[in-house]
Amino acid sequence: MTKKILLAVVCGVVSTVLYLCLMINTVKTEQLKVPQGALFEVHAGQGALSVCERWEKLGWIQQCWRYRAFFKLFPLEGGMQKGVYEFSSMPVFEAYNRILKGKQKQFSFTIIEGETFSQVLHKMKSSPYLEFDFNPDESALEYEGWLLPETYHYVAYTKATDLAKRAHQQMDKLLKTTWANKMDDLPLATPYEALILASIIEKETAVADERATVASVFVNRLRKGMRLQTDPTVIYGLGERFNGDITRAHLKEKTPYNTYRIDGLPPTPIAMPSAGAVTAALNPRQTNYYYFVADGEGGHTFSTTLEEHNKAVKLFLEKSKHAG
Repeated sequence: MTKKILLAVVCGVVSTVLYLCLMINTVKTEQLKVPQGALFEVHAGQGALSVCERWEKLGWIQQCWRYRAFFKLFPLEGGMQKGVYEFSSMPVFEAYNRILKGKQKQFSFTIIEGETFSQVLHKMKSSPYLEFDFNPDESALEYEGWLLPETYHYVAYTKATDLAKRAHQQMDKLLKTTWANKMDDLPLATPYEALILASIIEKETAVADERATVASVFVNRLRKGMRLQTDPTVIYGLGERFNGDITRAHLKEKTPYNTYRIDGLPPTPIAMPSAGAVTAALNPRQTNYYYFVADGEGGHTFSTTLEEHNKAVKLFLEKSKHAG
C-alpha cells in the first residue's frame, strides 16, 4: 500500500470517526422543541424510531436519520411504554427516558364536597383520557355518598369505575375509623346511617366550624323522635324537577327523601360528605339545640325552642328583605 493510499485511508477513518462523534454529540444534545405542556401518546408496539419519526412530523426535532444510525450503534435499553406523556422543551433523550420508564402524565379528578353522584358522573364523562365505563342502567344509589371528596390522580385510559372504587375505598376507610371512635349513645344504628346523616350535614352548611353544631340539632331531633325537616333532602327527592325554589307543595309532597313527611333518616345519602361532615355526624357537639336557620351572613342561628327559632326566622327574613 502506497503512502498516498494509506494516508487516504487514515484520513477517511479519521473523518468517519469525527463525523460519528459529531453526530453522536448532536443526537445527545438536541433539544425537543415542543409547546409548553404538550401531550404525546405512545401506542402499544411503537419503537424508538417510530416515536422519532412522529416527532419529526410534528416539527419537534429536525432529522430522524441521525437517530436511526445512533440506535443501530447504541440500542436503547428497554421498550417504549405505551401511554400519554407530557413534555416541555427538554433534551430528546430526557424525553425518551421518560417514555422508557413509563412516567406518564398524571391527570387529576376532584370530587367536591356536597356533590351528588350524578354530578360526579357528569364530570367524569368530560374528563380528559378517563375511560367512562359506567353502565347507564347502574343505580346511582350504589355510589351515592360513598366517594370521599378529594383530588385523585390517574393516567390515561384509567376506567372511571376504577377511579370511583378508589374514592369508595377511601370513604369506607374513613367511615370505619370514625365509627370506631364515635360518641356513645348516638341514635345511629350503622355506619351507613352515619354516612346518610353526614351527607345532610354537608348540604346544610359550608362553614366547617358549624358542622358539629348542625349535627347536634339532627342528633337531638332523632333522639326525641322529631322529624329532621331539612330542605336538602326535599331537593334531592325532587331530582331533576327542582328548579331552584322550594315551594309549599314541595314540602308537602311525600317522597322517600322528604324529611318533612318521613320519620328519621332518608333511605340513602344525598351527597358526598367531607371527612369533616363524617366526623361531625359521629362526634356532634353537645347542645340543647333543635332548630337552626340561616343568619344572612353565611352562617346559621341555632335555637333551643320553637319560639326562639321563629324569632330567628323573622330576623333572617327582615335581613333578606333589606338586602334585596
